[in-house]
Amino acid sequence: MAPERPRTPYDAASLVALAADVFTRRGYDGTSISDLARAAGLTKSSIYHHVEGKEHLLRLALERALDPLFAVLDEPQAREGAALARLEHVLRRQVEVLVRELPYVTLLLRVRGNTETERWALQRRREFDAVVAGLAREAAAEGDLRSDLDAALVARLVAGMTNSVVEWYRPAGQRAERGTRPGVQHLADTVVHLALDGWRAR
Repeated sequence: MAPERPRTPYDAASLVALAADVFTRRGYDGTSISDLARAAGLTKSSIYHHVEGKEHLLRLALERALDPLFAVLDEPQAREGAALARLEHVLRRQVEVLVRELPYVTLLLRVRGNTETERWALQRRREFDAVVAGLAREAAAEGDLRSDLDAALVARLVAGMTNSVVEWYRPAGQRAERGTRPGVQHLADTVVHLALDGWRAR
């Protein structure tokens, strides 16, 4: 008789990673604690030993996406200097965070506001987008971006382009279509060029 395979030990951090994957694949509403327990090979009581429940896991997973994004706004390059340079820095770092925290950002972009935690996450996303739009308005006022374009609208279009990366980008070691795994720096450079080249004041 073959020996029983040892279960992978789980802590709170690894449970959050597993939950982010399951929530993304099944949807938060379509996932139960029993589903998470089966995916982890644990009992429900073992999960409750680490976290308060399903929504707590969702909150922790979404924080893994949102906290690094807001940390970017506190970096010196995002707070000092010309608005256009600050905007470029934020866009570049946003791409880097997206790639580094890809499973959690993917989950963030799937939430629909059906729970208190989801509504909190959506509000935080709006706050981040408002900062980006504010930087764009400052850059237009300083003469570096076109003033005839709606800064908030263009910022939303840029966010849509940036966030679409989660639909196709796969880190090294995962299957990806040929030619769809550029380096992070090249990806960030491309996003910045596409976002800003048609927006700059001539």
